[in-house]
Amino acid sequence: MDGDIERRAQIHAALGDPVRLAIVDHLSLGDASPGELARTFGVPTNLLAHHLRALQTADLIRRVRSEGDRRRTYVQRCLEDRWGLAGPVAAVTATRVVFVCTHNSARSQLAAAEWKRVHSVPTLSAGTHPAPRVHARAISIGSRHGLRLARAKTSDAADVLRADDFIVAVCDSAYEQLDEAALHWAVPDPVRIGTDAAFERAYQEISGRVARLARATTSGKAA
Repeated sequence: MDGDIERRAQIHAALGDPVRLAIVDHLSLGDASPGELARTFGVPTNLLAHHLRALQTADLIRRVRSEGDRRRTYVQRCLEDRWGLAGPVAAVTATRVVFVCTHNSARSQLAAAEWKRVHSVPTLSAGTHPAPRVHARAISIGSRHGLRLARAKTSDAADVLRADDFIVAVCDSAYEQLDEAALHWAVPDPVRIGTDAAFERAYQEISGRVARLARATTSGKAA
């Protein structure tokens, strides 16, 4: 039997439960902890664990450990939807999108620069504990992909965030410090590894996530 058909059958079986399908839809724009998913869908933790196992076995989700407190885990969607199995992504309305990470030296800078290229809604980046400058490898990798970061400056989230911002935390530590973050992207910190390959992987993940969020976003005040 054709492997593609078998794969589709496996995916259909995993998504045959309404809660599991809703979880995959929910993870289209951002990551969530198991506890957050349990509260969102009103299911007990043991039943949620069963659903997550089924989705993980089908390679529809993966779990990652927090780079922040090292105890929490987050659930990510890990399948590009080739067959239109998941439903529409929730609409986002924003007057400004702010990407936040810990040091504002790499991930949040790349995300804001990529956003400027694909969407007209204003954007900024900031850090919960900003570094003195943007990381040289972030500037280099950004330049490779046509992003202008050579003159970018770091900013403190406490100084720039407004009540009406749509906040995307692009690292675990920032998400765990910010109560007001609308989305969480558990993007591994390339600075910890310190290679061009790590920064390139971070850029590729961020650019894909920015593209999905951009398609769902319209300008205006949130209801």
